[in-house]
Amino acid sequence: MRITLKLYATLTDYLPPAARHDNILALDVEAGASIEAAIAPFGLPPRLTHLVLVNGVFVPPGERGTRALREGDVLAIWPPIAGG
Repeated sequence: MRITLKLYATLTDYLPPAARHDNILALDVEAGASIEAAIAPFGLPPRLTHLVLVNGVFVPPGERGTRALREGDVLAIWPPIAGG
């Protein structure tokens, strides 16, 4: 099944070079794949996957290993961001 993966800020470095410009990647994953399974091939450090949204809805860290993705889902991930 196909989902859309969006990585923001410094996480774009984990995308293939062709996808880094717009931070979006169409991604084929197994039906019912969890969020963790979908992003595993990218090697994202868990400490950098701070804010995770599926279709604009926050997914808490404890649910990322069990939350099943569906066809057409948009998975967006942000690292921790500091500012002032």
